[in-house]
Amino acid sequence: MSLRSASLRETRYERDPAMARTLGPEIENWFGVEDGVDPATDHEWSSLPFMALSDGAHASTEDFSYFTLRRRSSSKGPATSAFGISCTRQMDASQLLNRPAEVTRSTVQKAVVVIANSPQLFGHLREKLSMVTGAWFAQRDFTDLDILKKFQESLSVNLQDTEDERDLYLGLSLRELIYEYKYQTLVLFKCCLLQPKMLFFGSRCERLCMMQFALISLIPGLLRRLEDCADPDFDRYEKSIIKPTTLKTSERSSLLSYMGLPIQIFGKGSLFGPYTPLQQLDVLADHGTRSYIVGSTNSLLLQQKDRYSDILINLDESSISITSPSLRAALTLSAADRRWIDFLTQTVTSTWDPMNPSRPYTLAYMGSEEFIRLQFEEYLLALLASVKYHLYLTSNPTRPSLSPHNHHDPDPIVDFNLDWLASWQTTSSYNLFHRTTDPHLFDIVEPRHPTAGNLSVEDIQRRITQQIQTLHLDDRLATTKEHLNKHLATGREKVGSAVGKVWSDIEAFREAQQRRRAEQQQQQAQEKEGAGAAITTPSRSSSVTSSSTTAEKPPAAAAGRFAAAARAPDLATAQASVAAAGQRAGAYMSSWGTWAAEKRKGWGAAAATTTTPRSGDVVVEKSDDEVLVPVGLMPCLNDYIV
Repeated sequence: MSLRSASLRETRYERDPAMARTLGPEIENWFGVEDGVDPATDHEWSSLPFMALSDGAHASTEDFSYFTLRRRSSSKGPATSAFGISCTRQMDASQLLNRPAEVTRSTVQKAVVVIANSPQLFGHLREKLSMVTGAWFAQRDFTDLDILKKFQESLSVNLQDTEDERDLYLGLSLRELIYEYKYQTLVLFKCCLLQPKMLFFGSRCERLCMMQFALISLIPGLLRRLEDCADPDFDRYEKSIIKPTTLKTSERSSLLSYMGLPIQIFGKGSLFGPYTPLQQLDVLADHGTRSYIVGSTNSLLLQQKDRYSDILINLDESSISITSPSLRAALTLSAADRRWIDFLTQTVTSTWDPMNPSRPYTLAYMGSEEFIRLQFEEYLLALLASVKYHLYLTSNPTRPSLSPHNHHDPDPIVDFNLDWLASWQTTSSYNLFHRTTDPHLFDIVEPRHPTAGNLSVEDIQRRITQQIQTLHLDDRLATTKEHLNKHLATGREKVGSAVGKVWSDIEAFREAQQRRRAEQQQQQAQEKEGAGAAITTPSRSSSVTSSSTTAEKPPAAAAGRFAAAARAPDLATAQASVAAAGQRAGAYMSSWGTWAAEKRKGWGAAAATTTTPRSGDVVVEKSDDEVLVPVGLMPCLNDYIV
């Protein structure tokens, strides 16, 4: 593997205000080439600086760009494709220990680029490139290039030893691809085989490129045969391929080659540019460029998507827009297709690990990267076998089946969508496949969809479930549920406090009633005691006998005051009544004393006369005197008789 390294500097500007114009990014140094040799000039790589420093790279601390270059023919070999990977970083210019004169802006942005013959080892190379670029920036002195020279020397030794050891896949994790795009992953895979104009857009350059590499890696062996992808005029693969005549079923590589893999989607008239700057738009619009898979971080292409794309994949919005009506019909998934991709989606979703998306949380084979890759390989082999069987049935409608396998459907290609097959038959990749493969491939691989069958109730239930999951109702209603729970909690507190307040008011009212009742009872008791004191008479030191003469009644005024005092007063006037009762009692006693004194005068004269007590009178004896007292006054006198 031929490896070359280069360092690029940021966009430069003329210092003369009268000649203010952008010079653009420039190549500063080359490593791994002979002295005085400039590969950019020899191979006409005028767009290399723009490919290495992508649009929008300034928005992140570190970013990676992947691109393809056209290498001209030389004494070392024919014209072919070269592949580049760059690591871009930036830092504050004030932190530089030795600030060069060309650094005229507040930030300095540079990229370290590696150019190789194949992208197969880019996954391993990326980690080393990131560490070297970070260490170079940590020096804060870009004139010290020793670390870049040692990096070039280590690449030439280490990577050449591991070039052909095993398949090294590049690109976004297939689990992430399926988890994010679900059934549309199969749509994109079948779209690649149709060779349309596919345009990927995203603000992150590395993710943009990885998405494209992940898709083409699903075609077995294609990453090793990309020698024609950098220029629509290249067709070296088509000229050099030989139709296989032998098959070793025990060897996977022999089986894949016999089945016509890899399907060469980057042949004559095709282009692959993981990151394509605006400087290459003329290549995309050229009449000889019939199909391509390219990526861009410039939003200007979104405004002209109808001109530059048949299908647009917007990674920022996770959306796919098909602008070609015929392509839309060809990419419609059949019931068997949906059943197959739904199975993969369910497998990935059920084993998803947010902390490590590239492997199942169970660490099992089911749902792993290798499992997904082999599922797509099985699908593609069944598709190719079904295409050959369809061609056999079409060309020999009256002849019996030659396939040793049992077929429930007369034409298995129906499960793969006949519109897709009709569209594929118009491409250069189909012509190459049809010409270089055996017409009876269905004898090797069963021409049957992996999940063949008509639409069932389970398919409908699964599709409805996935469509509901696609709506992300849990995520969308999370905020609503949070607000609802918050309001319910607040309402519950308010209702609880209101109920508690009502009960407190009831208890307070009850206690007030009890206190009021107790006060009333206490006041009534005090009134009764006051009323009893009001009708009490002073004791007399005389004895009254039953044979005394009948005494006269007290004055009417005294009797009226006595009757008024006997009635229970109002609660509101209880205290006033007690005071009044005391005054009336004093007046009554004074009146009684006056009456008694007047009567005492006649007691001496009537001593000899015997008076018979009247009915209802009581005789009170005190010394030798007898006094007749009415029965109504008896309770009052009992307290005062000694």
